[in-house]
Amino acid sequence: MVEELTPEEVNERVQEGDVRVIDTRPPEQFEEGHIPGAINVPLGDLPSMVPDIEWDDTDVVCACPIGQSSKQAAMLISSYEGVEDDVVVASMAGGYEEWDFELETGAAADA
Repeated sequence: MVEELTPEEVNERVQEGDVRVIDTRPPEQFEEGHIPGAINVPLGDLPSMVPDIEWDDTDVVCACPIGQSSKQAAMLISSYEGVEDDVVVASMAGGYEEWDFELETGAAADA
């Protein structure tokens, strides 16, 4: 089962700088507005991109439109052998539909 964090918890962790956000939406949606510092990895590209991301000991939260596909993304990432066992990989409950905080706009940051 995938751990879920509320948007409030995700926002707090983003402010503290102790979480990596993986945004699984298409690039067009990402550019319209995303969680500050998020990395855009569309869900369909995730399986091939997971090995190319530099995973460290930072916890990960996956975000999507309504909090469903982010669960799949979190399961995929947590099963990758390059992710440390003590790293929490979670999904943001409710997705962007429930996000009431600041958004960044513009192109994707590099992983």
